[in-house]
Amino acid sequence: MAVVVSSSGNAPAFKAKMTVYVFVCVVIAVFGGLIFGYDIGISGGVTAMDDFLKKFFPSVWERKQHVHENNYCKYDNQFLQLFTSSLYLAALVASFLASAVCSKLGRKPTMQFASIFFLIGVGLTAGAVNIVMLIIGRILLGFGVGFGNQAVPLFLSEIAPAQLRGGLNIVFQLMVTIGIFIANLVNYFTATVHPNGWRIALGGAAIPAVILLFGSLIICETPTSLIERNKNEEGKEALRKIRGVDDINEEYESIVSACEIASQVKDPYRKLLKPASRPPFIIGMLLQLFQQFTGINAIMFYAPVLFQTVGFGSDAALLSAVITGVINVLSTFVGIYLVDRTGRRFLLLQSSVHMLICQLIIGIILAKDLGTTGTLGKPQALVVVIFVCVYVMGFAWSWGPLGWLIPSETFPLETRTAGFAVAVSCNMFFTFVIAQAFLSMLCGMRSGIFFFFSAWIIVMGLFAMFFIPETKGVPIDEMRERVWKPHWFWKRYMLAEDDHQDVEKRT
Repeated sequence: MAVVVSSSGNAPAFKAKMTVYVFVCVVIAVFGGLIFGYDIGISGGVTAMDDFLKKFFPSVWERKQHVHENNYCKYDNQFLQLFTSSLYLAALVASFLASAVCSKLGRKPTMQFASIFFLIGVGLTAGAVNIVMLIIGRILLGFGVGFGNQAVPLFLSEIAPAQLRGGLNIVFQLMVTIGIFIANLVNYFTATVHPNGWRIALGGAAIPAVILLFGSLIICETPTSLIERNKNEEGKEALRKIRGVDDINEEYESIVSACEIASQVKDPYRKLLKPASRPPFIIGMLLQLFQQFTGINAIMFYAPVLFQTVGFGSDAALLSAVITGVINVLSTFVGIYLVDRTGRRFLLLQSSVHMLICQLIIGIILAKDLGTTGTLGKPQALVVVIFVCVYVMGFAWSWGPLGWLIPSETFPLETRTAGFAVAVSCNMFFTFVIAQAFLSMLCGMRSGIFFFFSAWIIVMGLFAMFFIPETKGVPIDEMRERVWKPHWFWKRYMLAEDDHQDVEKRT
């Protein structure tokens, strides 16, 4: 699989227009990100709805009704957590299968498979009559996420004009945040619809899935995908159509050359273990770990639950989650504006300090003022909500989008899609770990959970300071010479690879 990226920094390498057709293709494709965000946001609100708990998790509902309930443990239930986390475990497995489908069949069919998985999963979860049906539905939704998250970013990278490619990568993350926001709104309005508000909330994911399914019928396959599957003439016509110009020969030859080079690598996953591939490989995996261990998904999954824990009623908790969703969306626009101006490292380092302060303040307030029973006073609860919102700001313009952007721009061409597949699967794995463990951690660690995430933020900030090089404005094909070789630590892997190649040549 090959992804062709501009080799001239921010300047377009080839003639291209931003055509209406490309705009339509992009709008349709990013509904894959919208569904992903909706699934992230909807589970937290649904698991806080009494009608849902009474039907599937009656023991949790009973514990929630107790006058002197434990603030930190009332939602602690492994099956309740499995409802959320099973989606991400399934997405982890599906991402490797989706990578093979992307190579063999193309990006467009992979998105269609994602849509079908989404629709079947929605039908099972919204119509569930028992917990087995509910979990199977979530697993199928996870397959949809795995297929969508693999195909859509590749599709966007390959169909966009070169000068817009970076921005469009972050648009995928923007659509994820919009999906979370819409889910929070749906949760807020369906929480009072008894007894089937939760069914409406879960069934809402069918709307973007239908748009993606039928929309994918009218979009074209990417030229790169067609050419790598030896459909050169179709690829040339597709390239002419999406670029809006007749002079596409130079870009066409570049794609053909890139696909020929990539085809010589028979096992890109094995090549990922070679010394020269280790810097982007290690950074790509650790970014996924750090992205989840900022604590962001714990907040996004369980924002309504969290706000109820600190003393808000059900409606107020859901409304607070809606507010954090709005902030998440708006702050992602800030990231789109700043990423190519201030650079990647500045955003990562600034937000590490920013999020650390917020987590510590929230943890201190809960440790001091929220006991096992009872609630926070209104002033303290308001301060917690404010700092949760400020924390979300910092994540949304840094570790959120950059966790996807940096792996997409640092892998060499011959391992780019394999490396990205590993990054997606790592993201899903660590998301699963947090989703499965968070409520039990909240019960066992209480306010200490915020100090736990604070410690991780310190670690990731130090890692960004010493081990993540700046890639702003560096052409993709010059990363080795201009980023990795001069770096104080990563240069040893480049030198090891050069020495190995010298030995092979002499042999």
